[in-house]
Amino acid sequence: MVASSNRWDRSVSDEELLGIARSAGDAEHRRAAATELVSRYRDAVYLWCFRYTGDVERALDLSQDVLTSVWQKLDTFESRAKFSSWLYSVTRNRCIDASRHVRYLLDEDAVAAAPDRAPLPDRALDEEQDEAWLLETIRTELAPDEQQAIWLRCIERMGYDEVTRIMRLENASGARTVLQRARKKLRAALERRKVQ
Repeated sequence: MVASSNRWDRSVSDEELLGIARSAGDAEHRRAAATELVSRYRDAVYLWCFRYTGDVERALDLSQDVLTSVWQKLDTFESRAKFSSWLYSVTRNRCIDASRHVRYLLDEDAVAAAPDRAPLPDRALDEEQDEAWLLETIRTELAPDEQQAIWLRCIERMGYDEVTRIMRLENASGARTVLQRARKKLRAALERRKVQ
């Protein structure tokens, strides 16, 4: 199962590593299991961050931040979903939070010199409120697997087969079923919002 250098065999599942990382008697053994578990997703987390930001440096910073945070908070994972789904959710939320603060990182001189393509203030406010509502609705109305499927398909623009593979879905229709269920919930929430 484990070599003397604390490298784990790939046959050890994420769930097994998580169990060891949380409850092994030896602290070094727990640390090695947690490190292996998080390391397995290092490249995937970086790619998720890069697809979201489009910037190598920001993606590296964000992915390092996500992996460090997840490593430190493994004991908070409630095992209601797969570890990969939880990690993806943490990554997505961190990317969304980081994108909200981008305007503080922009070069003010470059922004001032750029042509003004901003929409009218009332339209910008409407769009911001709609986006905030949608993000909150996704967080509150959708199950973790539905959130992940929506993110991969709609934000990351992945094909159905790739979403199915990443989420390790084994049903006949793969990601299509999860996405249909998620979209149905979002449509229902939108209808409820129109009535209010």
